[in-house]
Amino acid sequence: MPTPYTVRDSEVVVIGSGMAGLTAALHLAPRAVTLLTKTPDLPGGSSNHAQGGIAAAIGPGDGPEAHAADTVAAGAGFVDAGRALLLTREGAERVQALLLAGLPFDRGADGAPLLGREAAHGAARIVHAGGDATGATLVAALAERVRATPSIRVESNAFAVDLAVRHGRVCGVLACHPADHSGGWVFHRAPRVVLATGGVGGAYARTTNPPEATGDGLALAARAGALLADVEFVQFHPTALAVDADPAPLLTEALRGAGAVLLDRRGTRFMAAEHPLAELAPRDVVARAIGARVAAGEPVRLDLRPALAAKPGGFPTVLAFCAAHGLDPWREPVPVAPAAHYHMGGVVTDPAGRTSLDGLWACGEVACTGVHGANRLASNSLLEALVFGARVARDVAGRALPPLPPFALPEAPAVAGEVGAGLLEAVTDESRRTLYQGAGLVRDGVGLRTARRKLDRLAAALDALRDGGPADLTAVRRWGEARNRLLAGRLIVHAALARSESRGAHFRTDFPQEDPAAQRHRFTLTDLTGAAGPLSGDAACSIL
Repeated sequence: MPTPYTVRDSEVVVIGSGMAGLTAALHLAPRAVTLLTKTPDLPGGSSNHAQGGIAAAIGPGDGPEAHAADTVAAGAGFVDAGRALLLTREGAERVQALLLAGLPFDRGADGAPLLGREAAHGAARIVHAGGDATGATLVAALAERVRATPSIRVESNAFAVDLAVRHGRVCGVLACHPADHSGGWVFHRAPRVVLATGGVGGAYARTTNPPEATGDGLALAARAGALLADVEFVQFHPTALAVDADPAPLLTEALRGAGAVLLDRRGTRFMAAEHPLAELAPRDVVARAIGARVAAGEPVRLDLRPALAAKPGGFPTVLAFCAAHGLDPWREPVPVAPAAHYHMGGVVTDPAGRTSLDGLWACGEVACTGVHGANRLASNSLLEALVFGARVARDVAGRALPPLPPFALPEAPAVAGEVGAGLLEAVTDESRRTLYQGAGLVRDGVGLRTARRKLDRLAAALDALRDGGPADLTAVRRWGEARNRLLAGRLIVHAALARSESRGAHFRTDFPQEDPAAQRHRFTLTDLTGAAGPLSGDAACSIL
């Protein structure tokens, strides 16, 4: 028997409460917006944990053109140069506007913003807030503005399960609201839906991302038939604290920008022999240099003392992480290892944030705007969220859409609570380990094909758990997140198999060189599943 649920009509639904979602919702005012977040309160997502800052060419002698050139260089040939310049020009304007609006950026005695430098940037252009708590400081300020905006209705603890699509047009989103008086299930019927759900880090066994980063938006869009691109490019942060914690505490790139150095097991610096920029080399280079040593059983440590001395009081978050795990970075270097951090790929969008499906927009990490290419430039992520969150809002507000066509309401999945916790946890843990081992920092065809077989089997086992009896809403959410993690992993593996070269964050030992003729891939879920089940062999995606 179908599960009953409430239907609510919304003008615009925004899914996600990080920098991109909050920005889009605020810029849509005074239009009526329903903001869905699966976290207990605002804000949520990885933006809240971003330490490094926002890159913006606002300093003397710097400019958007130089920032765009650095962005293109870091992206290993796959950055859309026009989009990069759009990002850096509008980004500088957005950051200047936030400074004028009084947001709590770190400033000098003269009131000017303090600018730091990070890897692969040719100038000091990183704006910080709260030292190394930039994301938390800024999204907290935006969240307060959202709460004070009467036109925005915030629905917390709301897990988006699926999009409804009719003839290529998104018509709303089915969400699970465990604490809602409606009985737990709500279909938000809306002609405009904005995905701002963040990344896929939670699909990996070792990640710096918060628990809510389970690839929900990528999976929602894929199941709806949206076009995806660059899915194989997953950036691993080089310096996550190597302790037993999930997520792994991140040691911001700004530490290396301020002088922190990487040391091998003998206590010797090694990055100068790996790249001319040493510790400030692009993230993929630094991550693989560390990862190779860790994989060989050799510890790598980061000496924070030069950075801590150079910026007294500048890294309170890092110091708190170290203290929580019994480490004293003033006394000795701390252990580090790479961890899944940022997804360059996602749902294909145009410069206005429109996806391939009418009525669906995307911004932030879930979107593939073309500005990151194969390897994101440090601190461009919050900038992208600011710029494209505002662009999406402008396009959503200005675009007229015909009335929604008649369509069948989606069916709510039933997952029995008594089936739930143990088996779901086992499937989730195995899928995360499989993806980390098979499609992690270093890949090859054998490992990728093995990972694909395992993930396909796990997906089939998970699907068998639905419709298992009286629905338990907590189990539904666990099942839904497990389903999204698995689909995100299968999409990453599929795209990685299709790329027979090494480029940026995608490194294959069986194809260690860049292919000068290689192009960006785009595909849909149909390319993964086909008419007869999972693909076999190194199937090629279509070309973007």
